[in-house]
Amino acid sequence: SLPAKLINGGIAGLIGVTCVFPIDLAKTRLQNQQNGQRMYTSLSDCLIKTIRSEGYFGMYRGAAVNLTLVTPEKAIKLAANDFFRHHLSKDGKKLTLLREMLAGCGAGTCQVIVTTPMEMLKIQLQDAGRIAAQRKLMAAQARISSPAAAAAAAEPAVERRPTATQITRELLRSKGIAGLYKGLGATLLRDVPFSIVYFPLFANLNKLGQKDPSVKAPFYVSFLSGCVAGSTAAVAVNPCDVIKTRLQSLQRGVNEDTYSGILDCTKKIWQREGPTAFFKGAYCRALVIAPLFGIAQVVYFVGIAEFLLDMLPKRQA
Repeated sequence: SLPAKLINGGIAGLIGVTCVFPIDLAKTRLQNQQNGQRMYTSLSDCLIKTIRSEGYFGMYRGAAVNLTLVTPEKAIKLAANDFFRHHLSKDGKKLTLLREMLAGCGAGTCQVIVTTPMEMLKIQLQDAGRIAAQRKLMAAQARISSPAAAAAAAEPAVERRPTATQITRELLRSKGIAGLYKGLGATLLRDVPFSIVYFPLFANLNKLGQKDPSVKAPFYVSFLSGCVAGSTAAVAVNPCDVIKTRLQSLQRGVNEDTYSGILDCTKKIWQREGPTAFFKGAYCRALVIAPLFGIAQVVYFVGIAEFLLDMLPKRQA
């Protein structure tokens, strides 16, 4: 049933995000680094420096936004894919690869309603620590070279980091609802191809573990299928994710570029940072997406919601 699908998708998203959020934070910070002042050299370096400067919970900056909105996002994504697969199938026959890709395309398009504002807010909160650390480093360097420059550089360091509510209010006040949907085109450019690759690949890998077409695959098969399909799709669309992250970042570090749109962002990254910059954070993204979708598919296919809903009448009885 649709309510069960929505509950399963929501539970899957909450569990998955809680497990992998620190890696996602590192991915955002690594992707936003430009050829100016680099703060982090790798995933482990980013997490270690984050813990040292912001504490353990610094790794979960922006997690509240994600945990709040990931339930409707994952629920829409998984339920929409099922909906489109059902309506594209003919008399219960096996879907062709093209129809599976079309179903994934529909799911990716539907989810951006929630994904875009969620990612927009999350990126501001995740990247605030990097910008603050960069300013502190600049202040320390200035202190060595010039006391006057040190005083000027130290001023921004005392700024308070914004909350998701403050960012939302400011965007709505200055730009209206469109402010929360900055980077919508780039989000579509990432999520639609991701879903086109992910869902058909997962479905076919999962079928390999089914002994009987009428029986669900074991949970570990669904988990591994979700991991493999998720990481493959994540790496494939990583260039689009880099562009989306850069476009949705409202604050910039010292000497970092600003962008007017997808083409301008693509051109500047290619010219100033080289083609390899489009794969910044790719391994982090694979590490995030693999367990996230592995867990999501296990919860979704095992059917925790159905189990809970079935148990409820028994307890009442």
